[in-house]
Amino acid sequence: MPKKIAIVEDEAELATLLEYNLTRGGYHAFVLPGQKGTLRELESAKPDLIVLDVMLPGDDGFELCRQIRQSAVLARTPVLFLTARSDEVDRVLGLEIGGDDYMTKPFSPRELVARVKAHLRRAERDDEENHRVESGPFRLDRGAHRVFLRGRELNLTSTEYKLLEFFLTHAGRAYSRDQLLEEVWGQQRFVTPRTVDVHIRRLREQIEAEPDNPRYLTTVRGFGYRFEEHV
Repeated sequence: MPKKIAIVEDEAELATLLEYNLTRGGYHAFVLPGQKGTLRELESAKPDLIVLDVMLPGDDGFELCRQIRQSAVLARTPVLFLTARSDEVDRVLGLEIGGDDYMTKPFSPRELVARVKAHLRRAERDDEENHRVESGPFRLDRGAHRVFLRGRELNLTSTEYKLLEFFLTHAGRAYSRDQLLEEVWGQQRFVTPRTVDVHIRRLREQIEAEPDNPRYLTTVRGFGYRFEEHV
């Protein structure tokens, strides 16, 4: 499925040119004129990248970018500014408030498409990195809901996966049974601290060479458990 590119531009001729070139580049491009309600339209459309003009009839592009960065839906969406203003202070401001790139008019449509492609490639790489966690010999793939130990996939239940995911992303810190219940089981308050011990024992049977003498998932006597990050 083609990546979606939102073009927030009130100048109709330029908007048409951008839409044409991005569509030719293999993207699903659509235009928003940048009037009141644009943020809601962007949140509804969930574009993969936003081409944003600085000079808009409603709030200017800088203000809209601030709103985008505060949006739970759009906060990580790349924003490429377009503007006729070439002052360094404007370029710096645009980047400081969360813009990813800045192009001044007139510009080459070919260069714009190339920059869009580069930012989308970077965003994909960042997403992949956020989905993968490595801790010692463990590799967690959040997107696939899988955990590997030295390349061997572990056969985990859903709760065992969530418990190990929590430990892998919080290595080195000790957690009480009640803290683990809150973090992993959440609102399932019918479970007891004993439930944590049962799942810890099952995890140890899968990840420890000697479950009774654990190297990774250690007991903090009188308190709870800690995950030790060994290579």
